[in-house]
Amino acid sequence: MASEELRDEPVSADVLHSDLVYEGRVWDVRNDRVRYGDGEIVRQYVVHPGAAAIVAVDAENRVLLIQQYRHPIRHRDWEIPAGLLDVAGEEPLETARRELAEEADLAASSWQPLVSIFTTPGGNDEVVHVFLARGLSHVGEVHAREAEEADIRVEWVALEDAVAGVLAGRLRNGILAVGVLAAAEALRGPAAPEASGD
Repeated sequence: MASEELRDEPVSADVLHSDLVYEGRVWDVRNDRVRYGDGEIVRQYVVHPGAAAIVAVDAENRVLLIQQYRHPIRHRDWEIPAGLLDVAGEEPLETARRELAEEADLAASSWQPLVSIFTTPGGNDEVVHVFLARGLSHVGEVHAREAEEADIRVEWVALEDAVAGVLAGRLRNGILAVGVLAAAEALRGPAAPEASGD
């Protein structure tokens, strides 16, 4: 198979019955009975609005990492700025711009789409759109932060050190891992098309 032919394939599943098992503040849980192949399968999964994430790289080739408490894993893990696609009609790039300002008090003059990933396809339908942000500058106001964001730790780390941390297993956040690896590849290869900075 040629490399350009290797791609995920959408399937129009015949959903026979779907129940809302749990309605949450951010995401829901559904129980679906689906006709698949010669039979039926039942699957529970999280319905997720999706997210946008940002690999912000400065003029010194350092990437912005943030650390905050994540209760399900009982860790303060290192991440890249990210946020939910929870504003009706807002495109992922606009969400990325908003989240970079809200989480890091930064704006970027250059935006490049890197990758879009399914985070946990066996358990949820979340898609995260990851962007490379360059030409960084501080925004005028500092955003108020609360809950897990109240004690966010911010570090600028050499991109190659972040890649080494991922490959050594010290940095295990999946979105961070995909983001810094994709950014490292994009920055060493031919320039990819940029999204509008306007």
